[in-house]
Amino acid sequence: MSKWQSIDKVVVVGLGITGLSVLEHLKRVDKPLDVRVIDTRETPPGADKVPADVETHFGSWNLDWLLNADLVVANPGIALATAEIQQTLNKGIPVVGDIELFAWQVNKPVIAITGSNGKSTVTDLMGVAANAAGVNAAIGGNIGVPALDLLKEDRDLYILELSSFQLETTSSLELVCAAFLNLSEDHMDRYIGMDDYRQAKLRIFDHAKHCVVNADDRATYPESSQHLLTEFSLSGDTEFGIERVGGNDQLIHNGETIVVSSELALVGQHNVANVLVVLALLHNAGIDYHKALGAIKSYSGLTHRCQVVADRKGVKWVNDSKATNVASTLAALSGLSLSGQLYLLVGGVGKGADFSDLAPVLEPLAIQLCCFGADGNEFLSLHPSAKRFDTMEEIVEWLSPKLVEGDMVMLSPACASFDQFSNFMARGEAFTQLAKQYA
Repeated sequence: MSKWQSIDKVVVVGLGITGLSVLEHLKRVDKPLDVRVIDTRETPPGADKVPADVETHFGSWNLDWLLNADLVVANPGIALATAEIQQTLNKGIPVVGDIELFAWQVNKPVIAITGSNGKSTVTDLMGVAANAAGVNAAIGGNIGVPALDLLKEDRDLYILELSSFQLETTSSLELVCAAFLNLSEDHMDRYIGMDDYRQAKLRIFDHAKHCVVNADDRATYPESSQHLLTEFSLSGDTEFGIERVGGNDQLIHNGETIVVSSELALVGQHNVANVLVVLALLHNAGIDYHKALGAIKSYSGLTHRCQVVADRKGVKWVNDSKATNVASTLAALSGLSLSGQLYLLVGGVGKGADFSDLAPVLEPLAIQLCCFGADGNEFLSLHPSAKRFDTMEEIVEWLSPKLVEGDMVMLSPACASFDQFSNFMARGEAFTQLAKQYA
């Protein structure tokens, strides 16, 4: 029986890229629907692209619409704890997200990845590897293309990056395999505490055939024992792990070497872990990872993730705008080696995070800490060098005359971007333009 059989009136809450993809998808449903849109912003992004036959309410909530709907489709940015959404749920009206609508429609295998850090790299690399192995795969979700837009093309496999926000409103997504990479403090302005955040992430395993978990982070394990687990580790004896031979990490599967870390274009221990996850996902999806090894070895990473955007006069400019939490910035700093000084740009919207874990990592570095944005003051006590600025441009104008060979300028903000930029991509692009202008 179609999920849509008893649904006539649908209210979409929140526009933007995801909301527009939902509206387009609802037009493809095989029955006429009364679709309305609510967005509490006066002029939400995408308002000019709403179909003429869709009624809109902008600038506030419309509780009457919500409480008379058969289905509410909420943008991931809308917390379920919001009072108006709670009233809707209390009336027995289902509130779902775009990933749940995707689950109702998809008829091909799906792989999904979540975690506090690394999920975009794993998702992107997984897509590259699957296609290299001869599987017609598409990637989307929290990265790049909205999940519902992927359904417009027939593929053999769909690979989704899923945030905790998306998982909150997803209940029936069946997965051939799912990975929970790690858990570290993030979005504490949305969740009651770390366990609340973790429970949202764990929803990825609810209908997963295979579960890939991090043996170095027990928080990634499902609480039910009814799952088929595949473990990866950088330190323990697991199905997918590493063996150190002559100063090199050999990535192994059940004791057999698959690839040597020095053959990877990706650098850093966190990326070795990311490759292990991709190998585990390929294996559990029945894809021969040997066919993908060339693509895995040559993969150089995502834009906005430890990306060298300028290298001139011996000075590297590194765009790590995707580091929107502390753990991401810690990963970027891990094993960092340079002969000169590091100019580290941090700040933005802190999301209620505790930044104190950065202090012991910053302490031994030759560093100038440059703090900016809404929560820039939160970083000032972390290192004696810390200096406050209003904008990235102000920072770059100040530091560029001081740069000498061996120095590095790195944007790794440990914060969200929404105080000054539309998203982390826009922030990274702004940094890249500054790098090209001043390098």
